Amino acid sequence: MTAEVMKQRTKAYALRVIRVVQALPRNEVARAVGGQLLRSGTSVGANYRAACRAKSRPDFVHKLKIVEEECDESLYWMELLVEGEVMPAVRLEALQQEGSEILSIVVASLRTARLRAA
Repeated sequence: MTAEVMKQRTKAYALRVIRVVQALPRNEVARAVGGQLLRSGTSVGANYRAACRAKSRPDFVHKLKIVEEECDESLYWMELLVEGEVMPAVRLEALQQEGSEILSIVVASLRTARLRAA
């Protein structure tokens, strides 16, 4: 997958996160967890773009590690929304799948970058 395709995919993921957060009920729990999801979910694409502009391989690895952390965190907040019965699992299923796929791609990219750095 090219960097441009991954940029588009992470941006689309962020836009989907925004739509999910907008669809949350208006209560304290949804507002708190939704805010966390919004921050982590939208930062996946922003940090991926930053990784693409890295000045060195160690800088790239560092920035891509942030993408990994933010993507995993997004999955956590979605799990809480489902398990806390704030949003039905069916509503988040496809977004969680996309988040898992992005996370897998990032982890594989990190593995490759670290091998090349060694």
